[in-house]
Amino acid sequence: MSTLQEVETAVRHFTAEDLARFRAWFLDYDAEVWDRQLEEDIRAGRLDALAEEALQEHRAGRTADL
Repeated sequence: MSTLQEVETAVRHFTAEDLARFRAWFLDYDAEVWDRQLEEDIRAGRLDALAEEALQEHRAGRTADL
C-alpha cells in the first residue's frame, strides 16, 4: 500500500471534527507550498516576461482600474 493510499484510508476514518481540523491544516500547508514555489519562480526570473508584458499593456493604456 502506498503512502497516499494510507492517507486516503486514514482520512476516510476521520471523525467530522478531525476532518475539519485536517482540512484547515491542509489549506495552510498547501498555501505555504504555493508561496514557496511562487517565490522560487520570482527569484529564478520565470515570471519576468509576464511582468514585462503586463507593464507594457498598462503603459499602452490597455488596463483598467477596478
